[in-house]
Amino acid sequence: FKIYFYISLLGCVTCLDYDEHYILTFPNGYGRQSKGHIYIHIYNCRSILTVPWIELGGECSINCSKTGYNASIVFHTKPFYGGKKHRITAEIFSPNDKKPFCSIEGEWNGVMYAKYTTGENAVFIDTKKMPTIKKKVRKLEDQDDFESRCLWKDVTYNLKIRDIDAATAAKH
Repeated sequence: FKIYFYISLLGCVTCLDYDEHYILTFPNGYGRQSKGHIYIHIYNCRSILTVPWIELGGECSINCSKTGYNASIVFHTKPFYGGKKHRITAEIFSPNDKKPFCSIEGEWNGVMYAKYTTGENAVFIDTKKMPTIKKKVRKLEDQDDFESRCLWKDVTYNLKIRDIDAATAAKH
């Protein structure tokens, strides 16, 4: 069986301390299971002969209109033979610059390393050492009609009960 769910996502993160707004796009996803393919944006469940794993794949960007800084990020999917899972590379650009001042590589769910044009190399972030913060979401009845969870509740419910036809119909 094949199921296709492609969703274009665009987000905005606000850093209140600096009054900066960052517009970001999200990577694509291709979920694979031994009995077929499930394509879902953001999360990928991949497996043919092994235990399935979650993987991100594709390009995305982060842009700050106030400062002009921007980043290009690539989430690399694992090749069929060899290679590593969860790889990420990124380049960070100063305003109006064509060459990045920082390049990043590593694993999006592990350690990422930064290489600066100054020659300095450093750990950029170690996600394993970051605390997990519980997400706060308002109840569905308190959300507006076009807020994400309210808008997608029927699709989500039907996917959970594995009613693909009803989930597809709920998208329209």
